[in-house]
Amino acid sequence: MAGVLEGLTVIELAGIGPGPFACMMLADHGARVIRIERPGKRPPAGDAGNRDILNRNRTLITLDMKDPASVARVRELVKDADALVEGYRPGVMERLGLGPEVLLADNPRLVYGRMTGWGQDGPMAPRAGHDINYISLTGALHSYGQAGQKPAFPVNAVGDFGGGGMLMAFGVVAAMLSAQRTGKGQVVDCAMVDGAAILSAMTYTYFGSGMWQDERGVNLLDGGAHFYDTYETSDGKWISIGSIEPQFYALLLEKTGLKDDPAFAPEVQMDRARWPDLKVRIAELFLTKTRGEWCAIMDGFDICFAPVLSLAEAPKHPHMVARGTFVETEGLVMPAPAPRFSGTPAAAPRLTGVRLD
Repeated sequence: MAGVLEGLTVIELAGIGPGPFACMMLADHGARVIRIERPGKRPPAGDAGNRDILNRNRTLITLDMKDPASVARVRELVKDADALVEGYRPGVMERLGLGPEVLLADNPRLVYGRMTGWGQDGPMAPRAGHDINYISLTGALHSYGQAGQKPAFPVNAVGDFGGGGMLMAFGVVAAMLSAQRTGKGQVVDCAMVDGAAILSAMTYTYFGSGMWQDERGVNLLDGGAHFYDTYETSDGKWISIGSIEPQFYALLLEKTGLKDDPAFAPEVQMDRARWPDLKVRIAELFLTKTRGEWCAIMDGFDICFAPVLSLAEAPKHPHMVARGTFVETEGLVMPAPAPRFSGTPAAAPRLTGVRLD
């Protein structure tokens, strides 16, 4: 099977982070993604010395965008494409002679995906930035971390990949569906600030309804609750608990031996005033056994429990193995394409790109 997006062609102007992630998702699911690399900038995906998972499943071409002949080549490629994805600062593509007005005139059904941090307009649009800055401006970063501690950023998952690349992939596919119906393409302005904000929709719901305090580590889902947090075990490893619902909380108390302790009575589970003291007690309890011992006690029950696995451990977990969540390609372990389609499953990933030049 070639994938659910078989027959679609996407032109990708090489970049880093969210643009390649979006194009990886499109390529994983069958789209022909032609990645245009700049000469000498970085080795193309799959060549010796480059093992970038984000660049898998591509067709590759090297073009010097300062050369008018190369710009003309890009225009020719775009004429037969369904979408283009670029990640330059606002105005760069226009200066190259490859702005939306030009390319949509060449191909009226083209979807023109623009991936930036701050967006195509607004006072910060021309400025440089990275994931940590984009999620800072949206209120998202303010919400991550322990009480009384500095904000703890989740690597670059929220801005670059969740709020950037994944949103771009959705936007491109949605706009291609529209183009198929109407014959008209359009620009997709995908800003990581917008994406990080929309990923915080539930948090803003809770905040707006008075259910969320505007500080870190004191709320239901940010580590404030004793029944929704990570805890260290006696061997220096960690486990995670998410026993929110009463039936899951009851099992947590049973398996930890706290069922008859009045301090942990089910009727006071949601008493926020008690959470700090209960967190201390349950943290001390989890330190009495190894992670493996707690897994043996908790596994198989609806407690909402899982060990916190390292990058090396995760691909070897029995559930990950059974589902094939990770695959090995050319000696490199990587996440498999997702999501999964029953009728048009994605092909096995390949790192080595097919070259046009």
